[in-house]
Amino acid sequence: MKKIILASSSPRRRELLQTAGLEFEIDVKEVDESIPEGTLPAEAAKITAAKKAAAVAGTHKNDVVIGADTIVVAGGKILGKPKDEADAEAMLKMLSGIEHEVITGVCILCGENSQSFAQISKVKFYDLTYDEIKSYVATREPMDKAGAYGIQGRGCTLVERIEGDYFNIVGLPVAEVYRRINKLK
Repeated sequence: MKKIILASSSPRRRELLQTAGLEFEIDVKEVDESIPEGTLPAEAAKITAAKKAAAVAGTHKNDVVIGADTIVVAGGKILGKPKDEADAEAMLKMLSGIEHEVITGVCILCGENSQSFAQISKVKFYDLTYDEIKSYVATREPMDKAGAYGIQGRGCTLVERIEGDYFNIVGLPVAEVYRRINKLK
C-alpha cells in the first residue's frame, strides 16, 4: 500500500486531509518559490506546488506526494503572505469591497505519474472599515495566510460571498485531491 505524503506544513491542509479520512505523513523541504515574471497566477500556483512535491518525492519514490500552493489574486496582482502588519493592512484595504480569486495549485506525484491542476474560487469581501482592518490584523491571524486572511477563522466576518470550492479557499480542494489520489493507489 502506497503511503500518502503531504509536502506542506500547513495546519489547514493537514486538517482537511484528516477530515477526508486520509492517513498521511508530512515531509517538507525548503524550495525556491520564485516564479518567472509574467507567469499567469494559476500557472504560478501550479509551478510552486510542483516544486514542493518534487523536493519531497526524491525520498518517497513509491508513495503519493501532494504539493500545494494557495495564492490570492486581486486586480491581476498576486498577494502572498504579508511581510508585516502594515502589509497585511494594505492587502485587506485592497480586498475591501471587491471580488478576488483564491487559486490553489496542486501537484500529485506517484512514481512516474504526475498530475497538476489549479482550482479557482471567487471571494467577495464586504466594504471594510479602518477599525475592522486594524482589529483583524491585531489578532495576528492574517500573518501566515495568502491575502492576509483566513476564511476558516475570524476572517469569515470579512466575506460577503464565495463562488466555488470553500475548501480551496481554506488551502486545498480536498474533494478533487481525494478523487485523484484514489485513482493512483
